[in-house]
Amino acid sequence: MRLRLFGVLLAALLGSAAQALTWKITLLEQADNPELDRTRLERAYLGHPGGLPSEGVALALGDAEFELKAAKVDVRLDIVPVAGPEEARAAALRADKAGTKILLSNLPAEWMTTVADAVKLPVINLSTSADRLRERDCRLNVFHVLPSERMRADAIAQALINRKWSQVLLLSGTSGRDTERSAVAQAAIKRYGLKLVDSKTFKLSSDPRERQLANPLLLTGGASYDVVWVVDSDGEFARTLPYNTAAARPVVGDAGWVALAWHAQFERFGAPQVSRRFAKSARRAMTDHDWASWMAGKAIAAAAATQPQANTDQLLQVLGSINLDGSKGVTLQFRPWDRQLRQPLVLTDGQGVLALLPLEGILHPRNTLDTLGADEPQKLCKIRP
Repeated sequence: MRLRLFGVLLAALLGSAAQALTWKITLLEQADNPELDRTRLERAYLGHPGGLPSEGVALALGDAEFELKAAKVDVRLDIVPVAGPEEARAAALRADKAGTKILLSNLPAEWMTTVADAVKLPVINLSTSADRLRERDCRLNVFHVLPSERMRADAIAQALINRKWSQVLLLSGTSGRDTERSAVAQAAIKRYGLKLVDSKTFKLSSDPRERQLANPLLLTGGASYDVVWVVDSDGEFARTLPYNTAAARPVVGDAGWVALAWHAQFERFGAPQVSRRFAKSARRAMTDHDWASWMAGKAIAAAAATQPQANTDQLLQVLGSINLDGSKGVTLQFRPWDRQLRQPLVLTDGQGVLALLPLEGILHPRNTLDTLGADEPQKLCKIRP
């Protein structure tokens, strides 16, 4: 009798497992990604990736195991490395034909727009903070979990206003990305009524004749300022700047005070538990890129659990209206006008979290989180859902 009962229970379990709906998720990664170079990871620059994005996604799917089982959905993650935009486009088309529900992108901005134009599937941007993807190059099917550069710059500007450090000296690198980010920093400075006293360019070079172009004392001398704002996407110059300026002034931007989506030392709203679970599974500290990947996984799990039979058009609607808990004290949603995830940012010096932004007292007609990044009335993204 017991054997017969065991057989009935086993058959029921197998039947339930057989009825589970498979959700295929495809992560497109840049092959030989320079941001994941070993020496770069060892230096642990603030705001840079600390490892593979799949680790954050896997943590979120593991966290949602109960909800997914209850909805009888099995989420499977495939990782596909690609070496260029055309290869990324071909991989996206293959994934679409193979039944992929959602694409995850760990690709440069130019590659990602190629992918988004090739398919109608939802694409979740894990790693690119370029503002143009939320503005002139926005796409209806692309969702962004990592904060934009404008969000980070606005957060820094708010912190400066709060401390009454209104006179800003801006130092930026010579790369094209630094030029774009410098313009974003200047827009934030203007938005919050700060004064740009001077803007200078630094250049890292092995040529002895150009050493003065990266000399912090020379670059920060000869001007009166309250704070030095450094824009350095590479990170090597920025990390040498604090305590090395001509005048004893604080540094913000890519060193000193840095605005990020996450820091492993954030200690509120259940954040320590999230960071510990990640550290246990990935064997390293959780960075803001990992948090973004975790949020992408949470969005996928929530969509699968609430609308397991959703088609592509329905998935776009579900993701556009979903409410998420990011362990930051408020409910997070994707903005309808640019698909950017609304979220507070943490202000950190690398050792701990100094504040959660937007700061108290910053006002907005509808949602104070929209004081970070381009707001809806600016209409910088022409596509509307």
